[in-house]
Formats: sequence, structure tokens, C-alpha cells
Amino acid sequence: MGSVGAAVSCWILLRGLTRERRHWGDFPDLLQTALPAARIVAIDLPGTGNLNATKSPTRIEDIASHCRAQAKNLGLQPPFHILAMSLGAMVAVAWANAHPNEVGSCVLVNTSLRRYSPFHHRLQPRSYASLLQLLLPGTDRAREAIVFKLTSRRADAMSEVLDGWISYRRECPVSAGNALRQLLAAARYRASPNSPSARLLILAGMGDMLVHPECSRRLAQAWQTNYAEHPWAGHDLALDDGAWVARRVADWWSPSDTKHQPAPERESGQS
Repeated sequence: MGSVGAAVSCWILLRGLTRERRHWGDFPDLLQTALPAARIVAIDLPGTGNLNATKSPTRIEDIASHCRAQAKNLGLQPPFHILAMSLGAMVAVAWANAHPNEVGSCVLVNTSLRRYSPFHHRLQPRSYASLLQLLLPGTDRAREAIVFKLTSRRADAMSEVLDGWISYRRECPVSAGNALRQLLAAARYRASPNSPSARLLILAGMGDMLVHPECSRRLAQAWQTNYAEHPWAGHDLALDDGAWVARRVADWWSPSDTKHQPAPERESGQS
């Protein structure tokens, strides 16, 4: 996806809780079309995907260090531009805070930080019953169907998407221990009160049943950074309307513009 060179920007994609890089679906290709000069690399969080045998750290900062080591092992060169969802976005913030000289920008999708939002917004009560079902015995299809209904508003895509998700689950299962360690890391993470020095774009979906979009709004206001809100997409914004995400990123970001534009606002999304 793009050739490596001095003028090539390097974009790293990070998924959320228990999800691996293949869960991005066709979004990397959409982002590549929107940013044709970029190199785009999706990497797995420890405990997921090809790293499912790795014990996931219980601190977001340590997960960030693991991802940073992966980038180095892949020969990626900073400045990095990180697009990340949910728990992955917490990792991006920790990475940017710990190594400000190597993270040029971050796009944070449907995330929440304990310092800025209450628990009932970070994990909406209407999702509790479905989450409890995931603790009960069930088939792979039943479990992935629950996750889909929690994270997507694209009912028309459910059948096709589930086939892929089930194969990922069977090929690279995430252990219950690693899922709990990721949950613990997300629950205990408390970001710095100061915004990372990296350029920031925060995106949210109005239809998110897991994380209330108010979490993203509050974060954008607190950090006085760019914000766009999709009118119907769910938690998996890249699945529900990946083309919209790619357009928002391309409109906001360019290698020659390094200044913050602190004017959070809502933008309409189109499928």
C-alpha cells in the first residue's frame, strides 16, 4: 500500500477491544484512495490477530510501547500518523504523549477517556444486557452477531461481514484472559489533562450504542481540536461508512499544514 520514501507519510491503524487488523475490512483501501501518497499499515494489538498468543498488558501505556516496537520491527519511520478506534485510540493518545517527536497526528474514532467522561457514557447502559450475553455459552456466529449488533448500524451488511468475523475468531481466537486484560487497561487508563502535541481529529457516530458520542464531543472541546460527527453510524464507524471517514481525514490532513485548527463542529455524513 504505497511505496516507502522520504515524502511518504506513514499511517498506522489500530483497532479496539479484542478486534484485529482484518476487522478493518476494506477501510485501508478507502483510506489509501483518499491519501494516495501515504503508506498505510494496520497492526494488531498484543493478544489479538497474529499476536493472539501474546499476553496483553494491563496498562494502555504498555500496549502503546508494544505497538511502537512493532512499528520499529516493520521498518516504519516516523513521523507516524495514527488512526485508531475506541481502545486503540487510547493507545494512540498514550503513544503520542510518551513520544511526541515521533507522532505527527492522530485520528481518534469513537473513543472515551476516564478523565473527561463518566462511566455510563464510556459504556452505555443499553449495551449491558448484550455484553452479558457474550459471557454465556454460544456459537461463534451467535457471539459475532451480538458484537455486530452492538457496533454497527449496517444491518444490510451483517450476513456478509459475519462470515469474515467468524473465520478470524476461529483462526486467531482471543483468549478470555486477554479480553479481560484489555478491559482492565481501558478502565484504568487516565490520560494527561493536556492535549497531545500531535495534530488531532476526533470522529464519532451518533448511532454508537457502546460509547456515547458525548465522550468524543467533550474530548474535542477540552482539547480544542477538530471534530466531526456522523449522523447515524455506530461504534464501528469505519465499517458503517468508511468512505466518510476517509473523506474527513483527507479534508483535514495534509503534510504541509502542521497547525491545529481548534474549531470543533458537527459535520453531516453520507453513506
